[in-house]
Amino acid sequence: MRDELAGFTIGVTADRRRDELAALLQRRGARVVLAPALRIVPLADDSDLREATRACLDRPPDILMANTGIGMRGWLEAAEGWGLAEPLRSVLSRSYVVARGPKARGAIRAAGLHDQWSPASESCDEVVDHLRRRGVAGQVIAMQLHGDRQPECTEALEEAGATVIEVPVYRWAPPTDPAPLHRLIDLVAGRLVDAVTFTSAPAAEAMLRAAGDRADTVLEALRGDVLASCVGPVTAEPLVRRGVPVSAPSRARLGALVRQIVDELPRRTVTVKAAGHLLTLRGHAAMVDDELRPLAPAPMAVLRALAASPGRVLSRTELLRTLPRGADEHAVEMAVARLRVGLQAPTVVQTVVKRGYRLRVD
Repeated sequence: MRDELAGFTIGVTADRRRDELAALLQRRGARVVLAPALRIVPLADDSDLREATRACLDRPPDILMANTGIGMRGWLEAAEGWGLAEPLRSVLSRSYVVARGPKARGAIRAAGLHDQWSPASESCDEVVDHLRRRGVAGQVIAMQLHGDRQPECTEALEEAGATVIEVPVYRWAPPTDPAPLHRLIDLVAGRLVDAVTFTSAPAAEAMLRAAGDRADTVLEALRGDVLASCVGPVTAEPLVRRGVPVSAPSRARLGALVRQIVDELPRRTVTVKAAGHLLTLRGHAAMVDDELRPLAPAPMAVLRALAASPGRVLSRTELLRTLPRGADEHAVEMAVARLRVGLQAPTVVQTVVKRGYRLRVD
């Protein structure tokens, strides 16, 4: 497999399938930063789940809203532990089953049930609209929750005359170790990653909550230099609502998400000609005549500044602004020296005596 993502750094906020997503990205050459924003806590022994299951057995639902694959599997596994799996499958087999997405549909079919409808957008709002048009007055709806409650969906269906049984199978919780997430937030705020992937809307919300008073800085980075890559429109909604342009595949699959990143990131690169070389700037590296040259953050920052205005002289003071706070003009000289060594093309960056540096474009 080609190294289409060589030189790029990508943050992964998923928990349950983080290793799978990381492997797909790494196979294409990306450097991956693993930073789960949330973790899933199953509620197999939770009294609320057992009570909801009993409610479904006492009042067999006319409609089942299956929101997630992991949720449906977890519900049936919990029912198995209580000796209620077969009675539960029996009542659900007589329901009108709506599967919100392909994973929920797969879990429904694996359980021997039959789904009748799925929304094209995989959104709960579209499910609610469909059910209200179909008519739900006097009917019982079992709504398998995906993490937190969805009061707006429940209330809309109850206003249409339905009785809603909310089925809580798992809940979202903060990561066991928050350090990787805070490190990723630092990297995004400093524009030291090229993309961040999100596979659930709650993960996007959790990252912004964890950013605290730096949330605006993170959002500013996601609106510009850092690509926000979401597995689908439902996941993207919290970011879209905050004015972040997101990249999302037409099908909500990890493979499709990776293919979207492979298509998108290389298009965001800067390419310039300097001193007879073709330079393409990637996240933590430069391609010099098709050879990958990894660079440390300071030399990379200097190269980006010079490449933004090829041939123009930038003073040490101007380049100093691109380096971390606390750096001095000596740090600029060191960054330029390391840049020349890293590029293995020493004539690309030209010193203009008493003025500064420029990319040699002649």
